[in-house]
Amino acid sequence: MKNLKNLTEKLNNYGSSKEPFLFIISYDLQKNYVEKLSNLPSNIKFQIKENPNSKTTFKTSLQKEPINFSEYEKKFDILQEEIKKGNTYLANLTTQTKISTDYSLEEIYEKVDSRLKLLFNHEDEKFVCFTPEKFVQINENKIFTFPMKGTIDSSIKNAKDLILNDLKEMAEHTMVVDLLRNDLSIKAKKVRVDDFRFIDTINAGNKELLQVSSKISGQLDDNWTDNLGDIIVSMLPAGSITGTPKKKTVEILENIEDYDRGFYTGICGIFDGKKLDSFVLIRFIQEDKNGNKFYKSGGGITCDSDAKKEYQEMLDKVYLPF
Repeated sequence: MKNLKNLTEKLNNYGSSKEPFLFIISYDLQKNYVEKLSNLPSNIKFQIKENPNSKTTFKTSLQKEPINFSEYEKKFDILQEEIKKGNTYLANLTTQTKISTDYSLEEIYEKVDSRLKLLFNHEDEKFVCFTPEKFVQINENKIFTFPMKGTIDSSIKNAKDLILNDLKEMAEHTMVVDLLRNDLSIKAKKVRVDDFRFIDTINAGNKELLQVSSKISGQLDDNWTDNLGDIIVSMLPAGSITGTPKKKTVEILENIEDYDRGFYTGICGIFDGKKLDSFVLIRFIQEDKNGNKFYKSGGGITCDSDAKKEYQEMLDKVYLPF
């Protein structure tokens, strides 16, 4: 709790002073990195791009060593039991896949094109992230969040209609939107859903993925920069990568997922002195001290989920987008 209080105060202070800065917060809120943009070291890089290229420029090889399906199915079945008991209604089950590629994390960072790309190499943490998912944007006194839930291969016939009309996908997305709407209401007024279930096209290496997102907005007080830390921390961890009800689902996932998410599914934010852009850290490759690379991915599980389809979705999200 002390670390969380210190983080909140630091974000509030930087926001109050209108100091441009970068912040990165881990999924469990136990680790964070906050630094003025003017002091950012060369081994930490980021780039924001509103409309990244969704087309693949060339093929690249990526060898995957995922957990086998039977192991994944055991985790899936435990979640289904928790859903039957009423302990959770939606849970974002994730895992890590060991990968092999000819590219270094630095080379991946230089080649990828995404809404946010981030290269982080500090102390004992080294990872690259190329996320398509916005978390929170604040501009003037308006706050926006953009839950992303639902993925399909764009090459499938009538892919857009299939995912938008799929009852399981509809239920999953609706639960996440409701959760994020409630999270936004903690600090914002006049919260509303501006755009429900629109399609983004995502470059996924040797294929394109369609992902379903929504846009939610609210009104903040004039002094929102003074309370930037309170606003951000109140919404963590992000609803789209946990589930509902959030607190209980986080506990359930902690018992099922047998690895440390770390900064994966945490958030990264950039405050430029006037406005805030932040993103959920998905599409995430971490490198350990021995040079082994692990790609972390997952997806939402509901009572209508199919284990084989969810396993395939988890694999489909392991890619290099170039």
